[in-house]
Amino acid sequence: MKEGNEERLYLRNLSFYHENRISLLRERRVTALDRREKRITLDDGRHLDWDILVLATGTRIASPPIKGVSLPGVHALRSIEDARRLRSEMATMRRAVVIGGGFIGLEFAAVAREAGIEVSIVESAGRLMARAISPQMSTIVQQIHCEHGVSIFLNRFAASVDAQSDGRVCGVSLSDGCFLPADCVILATGVIPNTELAEAAGLSVRNGIVTDRYLTTADPTIHAVGDCAAFPDPFGPTLIRLESVQAAVDHGRCLAEVIVGRPAPYAALPWFWSDQGKYKLQIAGLAAPDDTARLTQTEKGGQVVVRSRNGLVTAVETLNAPAVHMSARKLLADGPARDIALSI
Repeated sequence: MKEGNEERLYLRNLSFYHENRISLLRERRVTALDRREKRITLDDGRHLDWDILVLATGTRIASPPIKGVSLPGVHALRSIEDARRLRSEMATMRRAVVIGGGFIGLEFAAVAREAGIEVSIVESAGRLMARAISPQMSTIVQQIHCEHGVSIFLNRFAASVDAQSDGRVCGVSLSDGCFLPADCVILATGVIPNTELAEAAGLSVRNGIVTDRYLTTADPTIHAVGDCAAFPDPFGPTLIRLESVQAAVDHGRCLAEVIVGRPAPYAALPWFWSDQGKYKLQIAGLAAPDDTARLTQTEKGGQVVVRSRNGLVTAVETLNAPAVHMSARKLLADGPARDIALSI
C-alpha cells in the first residue's frame, strides 16, 4: 500500500455483493460448526444453516515468544487496519527493526528505506527467505538490500523488545547481546493457519484443514480454500499449503466448478511474487529445499534461477525478468518439465 490506495487491496467493492445478491456479514465471527445439524453459530447468537460450507478462515500472525512484543510501537502487518496504523507512524519514524527476513519483512524494508528510515532485519535462519527461494537468489536479494542501506543480522534471535521510560519501544536486544535501537518494530515472523473451527468440528488438520484434490474435507458438505487449506500437491505426493493471493483465487475458481456440478481436480501451477522497491521477484512452480539451482542472467540484466530435481525442472525464480517468468509459467503449467527452453 505504498501509494496509499486501499481500494486496490479489496477483491471486490461493496456494490458487487449487493448486485449479485450476496449477503455480506461484516464484523461477525463464527463461533461453532454443528456438522450434524449443518448449522453455524455466530458471535451475536444467530444461526445459519448450510447445504455447502466453505472454510476460508485464512491465517494469523505467528507471534513469537519474545518479551515486549505487545509494546506500543510494535506492529504486525496482516490487515488493512495494521497497514493504516503503520503508515501513520512512518511519517515520524526514524529507525525500524524488522524481526523476520521473509517476503513481508523485506517488502516493508524496501518501502521504509525509500522514505529515509534506517532499517535493521533480524533473521534466525542463515539466509533471507530461506523457505521460499534458492540460496543463489537469497544472496542476490540480500546484496540488493545491503546496497540500499539495510542492516541484516542473520543467524540471530531477538531476545526482547525493550521500552523507554514512557513504555514505548526503544529497540530490540538480540540473543548475542547486541542492541538495535528503534522507534518501530515489525513482526514479520510468519503465519499460522486458522483451523480451530475445523478441529472443533472433528475435521482433519495437518498444517491446515485437510482436503482432497477437489478441496473437499472428510465431510462432503464442507470445503476449505486459501491459506487455511492443506491439499494434495497436483504435481507431487504430499499435502501442501500455499500462502498466496493467486492460490486463493485459483482455489475459488476450482471450488465454484465443483459446487455447480462440473468437478475437476485442483491442478493450478503455484506462482508467487514480491515487490521490493524497484525489484520484482517472481516464482513459477514449487521447489523442494534440496532441489538443485542454476543461476543465469538475462540480456537486460534480470536474474534467473532454474530449480530442478531428478532431471526435471520444478520451479523458476526471476528477478526483474517478467518475460522469463511468463514463459516458465507456460512451460510448467502441466508440472515439472524435463526440457525447458526459456527466452533468457
